[in-house]
Amino acid sequence: MIDIVASGVLFDMDGTLVDSTAIVEGAWGRFGAQHDIAPSTILAFSHGRQTIDTVRHFLPDLDPTEQRRLADELVADEVENTHGIIEIPGAAAFVRRLVEAGVPVALVTSAPRDLALNRMRAAGVDVPEAVVTSEDVEHGKPHPDGYVRGAALLGLRAEECVAFEDAPAGLRAAVDSGATTVVVGELEDDVTIGLARVHGFDGIEVSAEDGTFRLRG
Repeated sequence: MIDIVASGVLFDMDGTLVDSTAIVEGAWGRFGAQHDIAPSTILAFSHGRQTIDTVRHFLPDLDPTEQRRLADELVADEVENTHGIIEIPGAAAFVRRLVEAGVPVALVTSAPRDLALNRMRAAGVDVPEAVVTSEDVEHGKPHPDGYVRGAALLGLRAEECVAFEDAPAGLRAAVDSGATTVVVGELEDDVTIGLARVHGFDGIEVSAEDGTFRLRG
């Protein structure tokens, strides 16, 4: 159950609005096989982070140019592959309800812009006017830069917003930005302790309240 008053909404993408699990697991599985790294180990670190940060973490001794080349190859493969991408339950309708109610909404994702737009469209979720992608921040999640920037694009401070996130790195970024943070899904982690949680977006009501809005569900 949630009952939150805020002035804007900040959404992560993968695992929060969009389910692209099969594509992500396939890409990192192939990377792991090529570099003799267990896919489960990669996925435990990579979720919510920029691709280049994951490549650097697992191949720290590789030349930076080669690290970037590998990351670009991974992203290019994922941009073209939208098969099986679906929305998190109720996500598309919830985003529409927010926009129709006049709520400022931003997407804050670790994905590059082309990848983010393709996945949102494939899942049938409207892309908000305000979008922060990996190209827009100096420091990726778990650093709070993305959420601070997303709020600023809405003309707000992060502390005035509610952020929806599903991954440890993203949750840490959202919490550290000062946003009221809601866990999406089943994750249990130190960073989720004390946070509100939803398992989808069906049934969450949106109502305007004196220049702010209220979410109940």
